[in-house]
Amino acid sequence: MSEVSIPDEVIMNKIYSIRGHKVMLDRDLAELYGVETRALKQAVRRNKKRFPDDFMFEMNQEEFEHWRSHFVISKEDRKGLRYSPFCFTEQGLTMLSCVLNSDQAIEMNIRVVRIFTQMRQLLLTHKDLLIKVNDLEAKVSNQGKSIKQIFAYLKELLKEQDHPRDPIGFKTKGKKD
Repeated sequence: MSEVSIPDEVIMNKIYSIRGHKVMLDRDLAELYGVETRALKQAVRRNKKRFPDDFMFEMNQEEFEHWRSHFVISKEDRKGLRYSPFCFTEQGLTMLSCVLNSDQAIEMNIRVVRIFTQMRQLLLTHKDLLIKVNDLEAKVSNQGKSIKQIFAYLKELLKEQDHPRDPIGFKTKGKKD
């Protein structure tokens, strides 16, 4: 198999968050796999049983319009966007390898699945860091309350010293200092 020279960042930029899932669109996958979008969609429709809703779904009209307004700018880029795209989750991408058998499609499919795996591992790492930061923040905020109390007590002590105190002790008669 020959190595397809598309940087991972290009593939990562084709991953969108739709309905709370990380997905790739049919037209982007077709481009990466070296097939027409129409051919990819036909292969999926012929094998509909392989693609339940948690593997692949079609954008509804509202999602489609929202996506087009945010991500599609140039007229050239509107090719193939007359119809709502199919959105493939990581499991759907894996299933695509069963219906698309060209060498390029298989190779790109493996790369895309690996990128999804790397992203999931990265998210887990960041989740652990986020938990630690939240714990640290809670500890610091509690200490902040204690520090504020200390400063309040210090201010009270300083206020008391603003008023002259009566001398404590006794005076001896007849002795001069």
